[in-house]
Amino acid sequence: MKIKAALLRQVGVEGPYALTRPLTIADIELDPPGFGEVLVRIRAAGLCHSDLSVINGDRPRGVPIVLGHESSGEVVETGPGVSDLKAGDHVAMVFVPSCGCCNPCMEGRPALCEPGAVANTKGTLLGGERRLHIGDEYINHHTGVSCFAEYAVVSRRSCVKVNVELSHREAALFGCAVLTGAGAVINRARIKVGDTAAIVGLGGVGLSALLAAVAAGARRVVAIDLSDEKLALAKELGATHLVNPKQVKTDDDLMDLAGGRVDFGFDMAGAVPAFETAYKLTRRGGATVTSGLPNPKFSFPLSLSQMVGEEREIRGSYLGSGVPAIDISRYIDLYKAGRLPVDRMMGQSFSLDQINEGFDHLATGGSLRDAIVF
Repeated sequence: MKIKAALLRQVGVEGPYALTRPLTIADIELDPPGFGEVLVRIRAAGLCHSDLSVINGDRPRGVPIVLGHESSGEVVETGPGVSDLKAGDHVAMVFVPSCGCCNPCMEGRPALCEPGAVANTKGTLLGGERRLHIGDEYINHHTGVSCFAEYAVVSRRSCVKVNVELSHREAALFGCAVLTGAGAVINRARIKVGDTAAIVGLGGVGLSALLAAVAAGARRVVAIDLSDEKLALAKELGATHLVNPKQVKTDDDLMDLAGGRVDFGFDMAGAVPAFETAYKLTRRGGATVTSGLPNPKFSFPLSLSQMVGEEREIRGSYLGSGVPAIDISRYIDLYKAGRLPVDRMMGQSFSLDQINEGFDHLATGGSLRDAIVF
């Protein structure tokens, strides 16, 4: 079938994207679903820094490619071997397909699925196929999803059935922003009632982490961001302390504004200064958790003697460090119960034709979770 999709042919194009147009809306051929695959009509697709990082060259990916990894849609057709989904079901996408058979999958860590990582790096679906092409030219899939398109063929392992009572705009949030942010707090840090936390970076992932920390009963939640508007929202969502790094001149300033060190420092911005701030705020015996994905060439120097002498921990968290098929349902239940009000972080809506303008808005750093709505 013929679909319209946002196609990226060159990385590293400088903004403003509304002028340079790195993404072009192209007519692309989409092959039908093969074994274990599903055809989905995309209804909403979140604009995330992980996509922006491909556009600006921070995350190397093969081109040409159709980007997009956070979305919700409606099943149109199922391929052979898919018996637990049917036409009309609503699904949220997951950006790491899990085979269920490799060691990480069998250990309950599908984010680390080995065949899934290979497929994502190569730009294929989990089974190794590409279903997007223009004539004889095949187009890479982004994390097995490629949802900046009217339709997508994905592995059954790349989607989770969701409650049809949710709007697609709401459901899309759970595939990346909520899954990643809340999972880092609940699964990786395992915050308990009375713990303290600092969240650095209040994008969709960071706000989800903040909401999860509040829901888990953290007694002090420090919100840190360069946007005063986001900090004001964080206060409404339960943050007890607000820090704009523009106001911080010394480490003492940071500690005063944050109310002291915390049990868990979270870097949700994917930048070295953000990780440094989270690490500084982590107490002796505490853990610094990062879900950010900066350019691979960036690094952060660590004092090994400090790590030993203070029994510090550093933890990476990917895909929320849990099992998406279980976690997404749990987070949706918390949302419906009013304990995880993720709808408060929804930002602007753009059409597919406005996708370059959408990424300009994301790049300003002041946006909430914007989305392409079909």
